[in-house]
Formats: sequence, C-alpha cells, structure tokens
Amino acid sequence: MRLQESGEMYLETIYRLSQMSESVRSVDVGNHMGASKPSARRTVGLLKSGSYINIDIDSLLTMTDEGLEVAIRIYERHKLLSHMLVMLGVDEETVVMDACRIEHVISNESFRAIKCHANSKCEKADRDA
Repeated sequence: MRLQESGEMYLETIYRLSQMSESVRSVDVGNHMGASKPSARRTVGLLKSGSYINIDIDSLLTMTDEGLEVAIRIYERHKLLSHMLVMLGVDEETVVMDACRIEHVISNESFRAIKCHANSKCEKADRDA
C-alpha cells in the first residue's frame, strides 16, 4: 500500500509522540495534529490495515518495522530540510510549512544529495548508493 502524505504525517507524529511517552493513542495523534476524532480514527485504521501500525486491546498504537522505517525516514527529512532552510535565512513559520510539504515529495536521490551536501563529506559514490 502506497502511503499518502497524510499517512506519512500520522506515522511521523506517532513516532515523535512515542519518543515522549510510552503510550500513544489515536486521540493523542489527532489532538497533536489538530484533526477531528473521526478523521484520526479513519487514518489510523488505514495505517493498521496497511500493516504500518498495530493497535492493542487498550487502543495503544505501536509501529510495525515498516511503519517505523517510514516514520524515521520522514522525520529525518523534516529535521534536515528544516535545518537547511533556517541556514538559508528562511523565517521559522515558512520553514515549518515548507519542510512539511517538501519532506513528502522529494525524491530519495535529491534528499541523499542534500544530505551529503549538508554533511560536506560525501563522494559521488555515496549519492549513487
């Protein structure tokens, strides 16, 4: 199942919330994202049916290996793109909006190139990997 942007955002949010608390429920995710309960429930259900998350008997959300991989990838993109935009002098409000948009559409190749540039120590072979 190919994730839509909203699914990636939910996984990133579940990941970030799980870093701050041992228990994450769909209501927590919805509240954090400013989504309605029905919308949060629907998206969480889609993530479960796509095998990105599990929901236990107490309604606690945990990520599968695949879900965790996606969440970490998106969060890494968010952090690096935000950092780069700040370094370029973009104001904070714009950084937040733009990084959230770019992180979902940028190709793996372009992100690797930006990451290598930010680290200033990659070779062309690293970009091709």
